[in-house]
Amino acid sequence: MAKTNDSYDAGQIQVLKGLEAVRKRPGMYIGSTSERGLHHLVYEVVDNSIDEALAGYADKVSVAIHADNSITVVDNGRGIPVDIHPTEKIPGVELAMTVLHAGGKFDKSSYKVSGGLHGVGVSVVNALSESLKVWVKRDGKEHYMDFVRGNTKTKLKVLDKVGAKETGTTVWFKPDAEIFTVLEFEYATLAIRLRELSYLNKGVTITLTDERENPAKTETFHAKGGLSEMVGYINQKKKPLHPQVIYIETERDDVGIELAMQYTDDYNENLFSFVNNINTHEGGTHLTGFKSALTRTINAYASKNGFFKKDNIQLTGDDVREGLAAVLSVKVKEPQFEGQTKTKLGNSEVEGAVKTVVNEMLGAYLEERPKVANVVIEKAISAARAREAARKARDLTRKKNALDISALPGKLADCSLDDPSLCELFLVEGDSAGGSAKMGRDRQFQAILPLRGKILNVEKARIDKILSNEEIRTMITAIGTGIKDDFNLENARYHKCVLMVDADVDGAHIRTLLLTFFFRQMPQLIDAGYIYLAQPPLYRVAKGKEEYYAYDDVERETLSARLGNGDGRAAVQIQRYKGLGEMNPDQLWRTTMDPATRTMLKVTMEDAIQADQIFQTLMGDDVEPRRVFIEANARFVSNLDV
Repeated sequence: MAKTNDSYDAGQIQVLKGLEAVRKRPGMYIGSTSERGLHHLVYEVVDNSIDEALAGYADKVSVAIHADNSITVVDNGRGIPVDIHPTEKIPGVELAMTVLHAGGKFDKSSYKVSGGLHGVGVSVVNALSESLKVWVKRDGKEHYMDFVRGNTKTKLKVLDKVGAKETGTTVWFKPDAEIFTVLEFEYATLAIRLRELSYLNKGVTITLTDERENPAKTETFHAKGGLSEMVGYINQKKKPLHPQVIYIETERDDVGIELAMQYTDDYNENLFSFVNNINTHEGGTHLTGFKSALTRTINAYASKNGFFKKDNIQLTGDDVREGLAAVLSVKVKEPQFEGQTKTKLGNSEVEGAVKTVVNEMLGAYLEERPKVANVVIEKAISAARAREAARKARDLTRKKNALDISALPGKLADCSLDDPSLCELFLVEGDSAGGSAKMGRDRQFQAILPLRGKILNVEKARIDKILSNEEIRTMITAIGTGIKDDFNLENARYHKCVLMVDADVDGAHIRTLLLTFFFRQMPQLIDAGYIYLAQPPLYRVAKGKEEYYAYDDVERETLSARLGNGDGRAAVQIQRYKGLGEMNPDQLWRTTMDPATRTMLKVTMEDAIQADQIFQTLMGDDVEPRRVFIEANARFVSNLDV
């Protein structure tokens, strides 16, 4: 490696002043410069408006996407301060817009709790915008400033007089094309977050308008019932076991606690937790406190009221959470975040506060409403019986295989490397394709597990039935993480699990069944980015010794025309692959498995509530929602077997 300049002195130490650091390393501040970072800009500005609502000074926030993909956010809060800062000697609004870590949120007399502080502040939005303008209505005047790439262009000036009670802030910005690789906002992505914020801040009206459509599309989010309405939204396609959502709102040890929960006849749990409006995907102390208090409270009630006389069992966390949809939101003055994505709460005092509140208030709720308590406990006992049956089945299997409890499935063709971060597991449809994949793979890092037929639809099954399915047991053993409460991501034997199925309707169905399994039983693998979809070609287009692969009809036509050289296509051979097994090992390697040439799709989850509803609609017991979905989406079908 060539050496750089030998001299190293103070002159070479680079000082990034003001917002230069943000423009130099944007990913450090907003996560990425693609879709995620782009939308994060809007969240930062909206968080400021929501903090005004949390403090009790605003009840309206509007967001507009303009035709040129610029954004305007308006609120009716107090307005960013415009007076001169005592030490920095510039107006408060200029300070907030141009200096990192400048804001009223660090002073607890201005904001008791704040969601925006977890983010990076509006100054970062300013730094990453080619232009930003701000209007502040405050003290009977409308003030204006504008900026270019984080630098002040127009100093603060008064535009006009306004009514003494007319207050608020308007921010317009256009993301910088020099920074972002994607500049088009997704309406659905913004709508998901704004809907979530309306549930978390009951009584606040949030409006989203998309002016790129003609006529402009507008949606208003307003949840008078807060989290209760959010649980109703989550359960809208399920059958609740008790009509009224259980709702708790209180404060304990300086922690604001809001909880809404409802049981359904579903077999899956849906838990969502928030801290100061931030979605804590990785959970944390607040969720731990809720889970342990829920298990303890339900066990205590069941024991006291003689539910365990017939069955000598103790209900586990999994038992009491079967079919539960719950949203927990806490407001914490000084939140400490940890975890891989800084979405895990670390404050130990919050666990105790949540535990105490749930023990007391949920316990009292069940005592006052024995009908609801009976339904909940019968559901949990039914889940416990199924769990016990599954355990006995597992024990029986282990006894049969006592010589090697951790034996890998016989049909798994494993790879030779031990480092999971380098290893890939291909879940292949059918023994025929499995055979081709085994011969075509790179044995060093690629493992092959052929699956026979269609696996069980886990959306309609309880854990005992799921674990009695041989193909599912084989997958769980091969992946190595376990499922449900036994799940441990660190035990994953592969960091890429690739679903490789035929490019036909049956293949699509098998892929959907597998995705349902991972979403319901191993969602952590999706969150970690370990699940992928292979993209095998649909056609082989060849002429003489020239050979190409087409992944859709358009590509097939283009290749055919090119190889035909305008003299007809008689000499061009087109082969339609009906299944992976029709490819020889070499073709399968080149088109679908070789890291240098293949295309794979990573499975991600942007909106867990929407994903839950889609799986419930497509894979659940209720036929009517599925019929409605098919009727609404039939026109988008591109691959139909008749």
